[in-house]
Formats: sequence, structure tokens, C-alpha cells
Amino acid sequence: MSYLNFDKIQLANLEYSLNREMIRSNRGGSFCNTTIIGCNTRKYHGLLVSPVEQFENKRYVFLSSLDETIVQHDNEFNLGIHKYDDEIYDPKGHKYVVDFSADTVASVLYRVGGVILRKESLLLDQKEQILIRYELMDAHSPTILRFRPFLAFRDMHSLTHANLDANTRVKSVKNGIVSKMYAGLPALYMQFSKDVEFVPVPDWFYGIAYPKEQERGYDYREDLFVPGYFELEIKKGESIIFSASLSEENPASFKRSFSFYFERRMPRASYLHCLNNAAQQFIVRNKDNSTEVIAGYPWFGVWGRDTFIALPGITLGIDDKKTCKEVLDTMINRMEGGLFPNMGSRENPAFNSVDAPLWFFSAVQQYAGYTGDQQAVWKQYGTPMKAILANFRNGSLPYNIRMHDNGLIYAGQEGKALTWMDAVVNGVPQTPRIGYPVEIQALWYNAILFSLELAKEAGDKKFIGEWKELPALIADSFVKLFWDEERGYLADVVNNGLKDWSIRPNQVFATSLPYSPVSDEIKKSVLDVVNTQLVTTRGLRTLSPEDPKYIGIYEGSQESRDAAYHQGTVWPWLLEGFSMGWLRVHKKSGVAYIESLLHGFEEEMMQHGIGTISEIYNGDPPHQAKGAISQAWSVGALLSMVKLVEKYSQ
Repeated sequence: MSYLNFDKIQLANLEYSLNREMIRSNRGGSFCNTTIIGCNTRKYHGLLVSPVEQFENKRYVFLSSLDETIVQHDNEFNLGIHKYDDEIYDPKGHKYVVDFSADTVASVLYRVGGVILRKESLLLDQKEQILIRYELMDAHSPTILRFRPFLAFRDMHSLTHANLDANTRVKSVKNGIVSKMYAGLPALYMQFSKDVEFVPVPDWFYGIAYPKEQERGYDYREDLFVPGYFELEIKKGESIIFSASLSEENPASFKRSFSFYFERRMPRASYLHCLNNAAQQFIVRNKDNSTEVIAGYPWFGVWGRDTFIALPGITLGIDDKKTCKEVLDTMINRMEGGLFPNMGSRENPAFNSVDAPLWFFSAVQQYAGYTGDQQAVWKQYGTPMKAILANFRNGSLPYNIRMHDNGLIYAGQEGKALTWMDAVVNGVPQTPRIGYPVEIQALWYNAILFSLELAKEAGDKKFIGEWKELPALIADSFVKLFWDEERGYLADVVNNGLKDWSIRPNQVFATSLPYSPVSDEIKKSVLDVVNTQLVTTRGLRTLSPEDPKYIGIYEGSQESRDAAYHQGTVWPWLLEGFSMGWLRVHKKSGVAYIESLLHGFEEEMMQHGIGTISEIYNGDPPHQAKGAISQAWSVGALLSMVKLVEKYSQ
């Protein structure tokens, strides 16, 4: 049996199957995302979701779904499934599904009486094209396959409705049709590997419902356009391939292309295979030769902070230093005034992260450790590193980001949230953390000492002279302001003498980074508190359950969810910092514990996002998966933990 496999009983149970999704990307910005039974439950779901260059590379859902119908003796068996209001599902094709597996590609097996049909879906690398192969494995009578494409042609964050502006006419192309519903958008070419009859029956399907959007408090109904249906005969043992693409293709190449890309796919036959495969899904190589990291699927874009935190795990964690360097170089080209764009489009970026530049140092540090060539790293990245440090020190950054006389970094402005805890409800940051955030100081201290390490190796005496006295001042100020021996842990934020003693995970970075401003005794005490209060089987809570502000369930409207986002919700990415700190303190004796946390995630391979790790989990047991179904820094954290376990086991 395959590693990622679901049987008929599981698939027929909609409460089970509708909560498990597949996501595949093409490393060029496109993706395919739906549930394991093919019923779309999110507005982001679609068989072909692709970026549109003329609209700032925003991703559009072109082909929402494709309903297949088996016809024998004039009897029709529709394999599709759509949800409508009042818990109505029509058609109910899931009752014909007997097996689903995803070790190499998504593979669905249907049985209708004596008919057995296998469907395999494959998104082509670096190309806006999906191929779906249908193989008639068994049949005792003449069989016809009928296909109805459901078209959306809209921004993936929006919904579409029947309208008079839509161009509902299609044109014939080789073995198929082309549709261009709206001016300015690319056309969608739908073609088959063999001659096919297209019957034009243009119609809108009204009120298709997306329950996941309804749960999240968003609009959840839309109308999809079906231009008609394709029909062809298929014989026992025959395979035919359907292609949906943003360019016209040669049908004669479909079978060859499917086989070629199928053989290149990394199998997901184990837990580690799944993590390695998931890591590659986040990498996007653009036509301008830039390389980016998608923060998460399906709705995230490129985020600066997330890029630097996730990057070592999703590249060096799978021994891909080339991609790591490509991403670093891309991000440096987008740096302005010592800050990196944290979110937004390339045309309208938002430079609103105090920590992204400091996480950049951590990413470069891990890259340098992997390559072992410090002089080359200083030559390549020394200039932007110096620029960032200088801008932090001289106070030329926005949002009051500047170094104070005590050597610590102050950051913050009313109405803004500049750290990773950046949730905002009705314009009000839920965790503003104005002042001296604890992890910013740890990252700052580490960045300076790492830079001095490289400068010493390269013989950069000028830089050493300017910065060598500062780390001692920072370490002294840090311990005085953040450490409390009786409490045994570090304050989360200090501002104007007021200390926030909420037990949060941000303090772990003072224990995990290669250069730390605290002693081993302090590290051990901090880690013990974090382990007791925050560590779960799915990551670290963002707030202790003993805190009156703690919210253990992430659900409801956007306001409710954002209020819980950093007030108890569990984040897997934080486990990496905890694991680094734990192993620095406990060394080989701590490996068994970290290994148990790492392997505890294996059951998640069959949950929420199949073969990957979700963005967040409930703070309360059983820590149900929430948020995006696949998150770069979640996957990256576990891959980094794999390397850590290997290192400290020796």
C-alpha cells in the first residue's frame, strides 16, 4: 500500500474527506488545490490557479473543476461533486471513489458497476498547464466519457457571479476549445490527447458553496460558467489525457509529457520524502530570473520575514544551497534603506518588519555554516549586512526603529505591529510590542557578532574597529532588562521601564542563536519554563494557558481568529528555535526529546494538507490544524530539526 493512501470508507465520509486537501505547485507561481475527493471547499481551490503578469502576478482561478461522467447503455454516472447550501451535494460522485493515493501524483480510482477508471493529475513544472490522465482499467460494455469544465476566471481572493460582461463563446482548437471570458486575462485552452466532440451548452451554475470560507466568516457562494461538454469513447486498457493550459498545446505531446514529468516526480513514500517534497513546493522561479519563497498555500504570497525564517530549512535542509543563494540574492535586490519588503506586491511593497533584516543575518549565517566559506560569504553579503547594521544603529529607519544608548533596538509606533506577532483587529494591533521586543535584541546581538566573525576572517579591520565594543554593552543591558531570576524566564517586551512578563515563545531565540547574550544557566531556566508552559506536540503556544488573555481555539470570524492568532495559537515554526536551544544546552542527552517532537508530526501527513505541515494549530488539545494547509516555515522548521538531530546524535 502507498504511504499517502485513503480507502473507500474514509473517502465516502464527507466529514473526513472534505477536511483533507492536496496542494501542488509548479515552481513558477501556479498551483492546483482541492480536497481529496475533488469537491472544492475554498474559493482558493481550483485545478489551475496561475499568476497573471499584467495584474502584478496576482493569481487567478481559471479552471475551477472538471466533472467527469461515465456513460454506458445511455446511463450516466457523474463523478463530480459540488456543495450547495443546506448541505446539498450535487452530483454525489464521491460514492464512486474507492481509493485515493498521492505518493507520486494525485491518483483517484473510481468504480461504477463493472467500470474501473483511474484518474491521475499532474501539474507541469514552470508551465501553466495541468495534465489529467484517465485510464479505463476495466469495462464490459462500450464506454463514453463526458467532461464538463467549470470556469471561474477570477482573482483567487474573490468570487465570481453570473454577469453580462463574461464572454461565454468559445473557439475550436486542435482536440478541444479555447475560452477567454474577460478582456485582459489569458485564454484557457482545454484539449485532449485524442479527437473529441465538444457540445456547446453554455450555462451558469449558481450558488456553489465553499464551506471553509463560510466558517471563516467570508462570502462563500459563487456562480461558475460551464461552456458545454466534451465527449469521447474510451476502450478498456486505453489512456487519454486532458490538458488545461494558458497557451495552446500540441495534443500529440500530452502522453509523452505526462510520462516525462511523472518520472521526474519525487516520490512521497515516507515522512521525510513528504517534507522534502513539500519544501520544494514553496520555491518560485520567475521569468526575470528572480527566485522567491511563497510563505504558504493557498492564500499567502511572498513575505520577507517568512522567507528568511523558512529559507535554511526548505533549502539547506534538503541540501540545496544553490536555491538558498538565489533567494538571498533576490531579496537583497529588493532591500531599501536597510529594510526588506515584508508583504505586498513588487510594485507596492510594505517595509513594515523590524525583524526581517535581522532574520536575514540568521539565514546568511546558516548558509555560511553550510558552505564553510566565510570569506566568500562576506565578499558576497558584507555590503548589505553593513548597511543594515548601520541603519539600525544610526536611527535612519521608519517606525522609530533605532539603537538606544544601551545598545538595544527600540521599535514601535502606535497602531503598528512590526514583529512577527502582527495580527490587527479593526485597525488595532493585538500584540503591538512597542519598545524592546526580546527576540529583536537576541537577533541584533547575534547579527553583530556573526558579522564580526566574518569580518575577522576577511581581515576587515575598519568594520571590526567600529563594532567590536558593542556586543558587551548589549549583553549587559539585555540581562539587566529582561532577566528575572525568581521568575526564571525573560520578559517579552520592555518599554519605558515597564516589563511584559507574559510567558511567550519569543524568548527562545535568546537560547537558540549561535551567539547569545545570556549564560547557559539562564538558557536552561528559560527553556524549562517554555517547555512546561508552551511546548505542545504541534509546536509552541504563543501564550501560556495560565494567562487570562489566553485563547485556546482558533475559529470564527476574521476578527475572532486574528484575536487568537498570537494569544495561545500553536505555531510549528517555533519548534526550530526551541530545538536549537534545547540541544545547545542538553546536547546529545536532549536528542531523544527533540526526535520525539519531530516524529510526532508524521501523523499530520494525512491531515489538513496531505503530505505537508499546516500554518497553525489550536492551543488546546488535541491541537487541530488551522490556517493555511501548507506553510513554508512550518516545513522548514521540521527539516532543520532533522539536521539538528543528525548533528547532535553523532
